[in-house]
Amino acid sequence: MRIWVGLVVAVVSLWAHSAGAQEYPARPVKVVIPFAAGAGTDLTGRMVAQELSKRLGQQFFVENKPGGAAQIGTSFVAKSDPDGYTLLWTVTDGLSVLPAVKESLPYAVPDDFAFIASIAQQPYTLAAHPRSNFKTLADLVAYAKANPGKLNFGSAGLGSAPHLTVAMIANTSGIQMVHVPFAGLGPATNALVAGTVDVSLVIPVQAKQLIEAGSVSGLAVTGETRSRVLPDVPTLIEQGLKETAIISYGLTAPAKTDGKIVARLRQIMNEMMKDAAFTGQFTKLGFELRPLIGDQYRDFIVKDLDRWRAVAKIANIKIGN
Repeated sequence: MRIWVGLVVAVVSLWAHSAGAQEYPARPVKVVIPFAAGAGTDLTGRMVAQELSKRLGQQFFVENKPGGAAQIGTSFVAKSDPDGYTLLWTVTDGLSVLPAVKESLPYAVPDDFAFIASIAQQPYTLAAHPRSNFKTLADLVAYAKANPGKLNFGSAGLGSAPHLTVAMIANTSGIQMVHVPFAGLGPATNALVAGTVDVSLVIPVQAKQLIEAGSVSGLAVTGETRSRVLPDVPTLIEQGLKETAIISYGLTAPAKTDGKIVARLRQIMNEMMKDAAFTGQFTKLGFELRPLIGDQYRDFIVKDLDRWRAVAKIANIKIGN
């Protein structure tokens, strides 16, 4: 009798597990964004959540969990139940930048995540408050060399991609600036406009609006080529620095999430990336479309982590617990 009961329980459990995957999503899905509202990660995450809601017939809602250069939100998802109802929409910060500089994290990359898809990449714009009168990167470097430690720069947090990117620029240029961390690039951009910080990185579409309004000066873009939304702002390379910084936006789930659920999400994301109406929203905002599905996305993050480890070593950036 016990054997038969055990078999029945096992069959029912297997059926329920399979049915749950097939019916996914059966209830609203939380999409965690590990930064404050505003800036690129929040903007793109809401676009993706809205499209997923439309295509899967269930609400995908955004919840911002900022702090720790993406560590808080990223760790939250890594430790969530692997049932497909808590996902992470993030930029490379918490996945391939913070692990390069922090000695200990409550999650491991890539092992603690199921990589679904990355949609797009984007460079940063290095911008300055107008009171500085900086028009070029050379202006910034000249002032900083003459006034070491007097300039400060905002970032999305200690150990974030903006932090390491500006540190990389400063180290290569031979200058020193004081780091002021925020809970996301949105708050850092607001601080730049308010004059609380002298320099910050801004996503190109926001930089365009702020430059046109006279709120900031655009000094450089960090991609290999100029941004389509800022054609008049030269790259770092054009101004003598052989440096680039491009960030990637993507969707992940906790490791051990049901393979059928992960496959379903990958399928839908792949369909979304082939939809010109959807991807057009990204290109209009200056993003470069580079679809990476599953293992392609995972491999990109692993390689990017190696790159930032090299940058952190050269710039001597290491964060303790």
